[in-house]
Amino acid sequence: MNNYYDYAASTPVSNAVLDAMKPWYREHFANPSASHVEGRKAAKAIEEARVVIADKIGAMPSEIIFTSGASEANNMALKGVAFQFLNEKCHIITSSIEHKCILNTCEFLESIGFDVTYIRPNNNGEISSEDVKNAIRTDTKIISIHHINNELGTIQPIAEFGAIAFDNEIIFHTDAAQSFCKLDINVDDMDIDMLSLSGHKIYGPKGIGVLYVREARYTGLVPLIHGGGQEGGLRGGTSPTPLMVGLAAAVQDYPTKVSEQEHHFLGVIENFKWVRNGGDHVVSTTWSLTFESDDEVKRFTQEHPWLISQGSACNALSNVASHVLTAIGFDDALARRTYRISLPPHHINGD
Repeated sequence: MNNYYDYAASTPVSNAVLDAMKPWYREHFANPSASHVEGRKAAKAIEEARVVIADKIGAMPSEIIFTSGASEANNMALKGVAFQFLNEKCHIITSSIEHKCILNTCEFLESIGFDVTYIRPNNNGEISSEDVKNAIRTDTKIISIHHINNELGTIQPIAEFGAIAFDNEIIFHTDAAQSFCKLDINVDDMDIDMLSLSGHKIYGPKGIGVLYVREARYTGLVPLIHGGGQEGGLRGGTSPTPLMVGLAAAVQDYPTKVSEQEHHFLGVIENFKWVRNGGDHVVSTTWSLTFESDDEVKRFTQEHPWLISQGSACNALSNVASHVLTAIGFDDALARRTYRISLPPHHINGD
């Protein structure tokens, strides 16, 4: 679709991913927990996929826990830590511009007695390391701040957050759904203890994601889904071999070059009057644009009926300004003239 400019919400499945998945739907469909030869074949494919993903972020394969997506992974990270402190409760630090699955999880945890501090961004959507450091309390157990904001494209200094957490013996988690494969990530260099990612943001299938958990076999993380011991006992349920294989194929086949669609966008957008939001440290494939006037919005949407969004997909059914735009000081009028145009993703550092 040449008029599709909502890749931050979801990407198409690549041909390489489809080809990698097909045999595991029809020919090698056995349950990977089965002890017979076909089960072992599926189990081997899953472990090979785990290696591919682990290598991409500098982790060990045993630290890769497959989930249904980044939303489940984010829930598992926050609740998995918090549920260790159900009696005495604890303190959690996050930001006010996280994905809704983080914010709604924190709201739930607050409803059962946990304390949450929401760091507010500056007008560019940047979270201050100093603010994170100042928010730490003696009972802080986890800091969770995203890598790239899904609406603005702002890149957060997660290595700084990780160092602060490490120095204070606090678990650091980051939602990397918008940065995985786009930016270089090394969990050791960045002091990341847990990291969430999703398949359908990188040309992989929907319904599959990962939570990286440092030393997963020895963690006290409390599972959300109890089952037959899959994923090191941290995530029960029959392993979806095709989806896991597809996620690994997406990592291996991830593009490194700027798309023609991106070149086309840059040529079009220069003919309109707008301001780009997000500051100087933004990912090149996500553009949050506030048009100068309602007339300019009308002219753009009439001349270029692209499939774009106002805010993120999780806000699409709401008539109010997104929490991200509100947090950076936008009123309703500015928010109405603001659109997210997200281009086909590629490895930014590979340009």
